[in-house]
Amino acid sequence: MSREIVDAVHVLEREKGISAETLMNALEDALLSAYKKSPGSAKYARVDMERETADFRVYELMVPPELEEQLLEEVEVAEAGVDPETGEMREPAEPEIPPEVLVEYTDQIDERDVTPDNFGRIAAQTAKQVILQRIREAERDMMFDEYQDRVGEMITGIIQQSDSRYTLVQLRERVEALLPKSEQVDGERYDHGARVKAVITDVSNQTKGPSIIVSRRSPELIRKLFELEVPEVADGLVEIQNVAREPGYRSKIAVVSHANGVDPVGACVGPRGSRVRMVVSELRGEKIDIIPYNEEPARFVAKALSPARVREVLVDDAHKQSTVIVPDDQLSLAIGKEGQNARLAAKLTGWRIDIRSDAGVASAAAATTGGGDEADGELAAGAPADAEATT
Repeated sequence: MSREIVDAVHVLEREKGISAETLMNALEDALLSAYKKSPGSAKYARVDMERETADFRVYELMVPPELEEQLLEEVEVAEAGVDPETGEMREPAEPEIPPEVLVEYTDQIDERDVTPDNFGRIAAQTAKQVILQRIREAERDMMFDEYQDRVGEMITGIIQQSDSRYTLVQLRERVEALLPKSEQVDGERYDHGARVKAVITDVSNQTKGPSIIVSRRSPELIRKLFELEVPEVADGLVEIQNVAREPGYRSKIAVVSHANGVDPVGACVGPRGSRVRMVVSELRGEKIDIIPYNEEPARFVAKALSPARVREVLVDDAHKQSTVIVPDDQLSLAIGKEGQNARLAAKLTGWRIDIRSDAGVASAAAATTGGGDEADGELAAGAPADAEATT
């Protein structure tokens, strides 16, 4: 058995990157814990494992009474409490001197070999448990190291199960991610066995292993889908400057070309709309407006209100506010259903947008007293000056 332990330790060191010394120390601690649970065990003991052969011996530490009394004065005494499993009062354990403290007084403490006769069987079981536990811990650590630098990446997984709190997505064998309810798109179905694309938003290391959180609502998902479908975006010839999204309903993206002769909107739309159609399909029918980015705020705001036609844009650079005048028949289109189009345009540009119709402007000019922003059916859509459309 000792030879098998040594071989297993060295295999783990090579394949899992676990230090052999770390494993040996863990085995000594586990064997000591197992010994302390056996009948008639010594109050203070240590386990010594030979590093080359894995042969072990248990030694009782014969602490002098006066030294024990002195050291126990520094030990914090546990208070009585309630056992969480039984609900009964639990008496505090008798205080003991921690092993790391006793190490400092080895010159004052005698030892004697008290290795139990049947300890080999206990050692074999303990060694197996410790090695399996360390393998699981090493795999969890490697998984965390692999995924912690992948926040913002798009993954493809298979739906395993869904409930009212979250959907479980399998990324690969023994690696699963959580798609919480808050990161799911209203109206989407997540059927068992179906493939789904999502963006990694958070990776944290927890007791049971790494927790990987993915999202279907993140605007970053749209960026990654266009990178996948549009070679010009993947190569950096076309850049998605900004994204504004209301998941499941509509999105607007602002694109700019960094290469002469490359039309950014045409590249994202693709031949006969094939590229944008693939993105829309993956988003389960969510509409996408592709807007050419423009450094001139007035032109950018006008384009952002697409598909509505804009007659004139008046800008206030100091407050990042704009007044947009549209033909009467374009007012409802510019505002959008429940103000959605104007709201997305404001998010995309980072400007506050006040939409007015020709008739409304003429009426306001003729009136002796001004009315509210929405008196004639106009709408003001705003976003903070520093609003960001990506997360």
